[in-house]
Amino acid sequence: MDPVVKNTLVLGASPKPERYSYKAVCSLKNNGYSVIAYGNRGGEVCGVNIQTSDFENISDVHTISLYINSTFQKEYYDSILKLNPKRIIFNPGTENKQFSKLAENNGIQTLEACTLVLLSIGSY
Repeated sequence: MDPVVKNTLVLGASPKPERYSYKAVCSLKNNGYSVIAYGNRGGEVCGVNIQTSDFENISDVHTISLYINSTFQKEYYDSILKLNPKRIIFNPGTENKQFSKLAENNGIQTLEACTLVLLSIGSY
């Protein structure tokens, strides 16, 4: 599939280069994917501005790559489900059986995987 079609929302994006969410935004962008970065602090990651508000204005998302733990995910359940992505990737440390089941019940594929690994092996 053409990477441009898989618009990806990185939820929990950070402007700190040592964070995996930062690395994921850069890797997605470098692999030709359209990336939306959303976090609790503004900034920029590899030329992508981190959005901190207006989550409701995000649309046409194929994949959500989570980088926030299960406790903080709860406040995003409704917003994520309204986006109706094709899949949600629960990166290491973000696993959430409750949300995964809720997403699957709404027709959304869920993966417990690492976005960086999926990209590196060509399975994204």
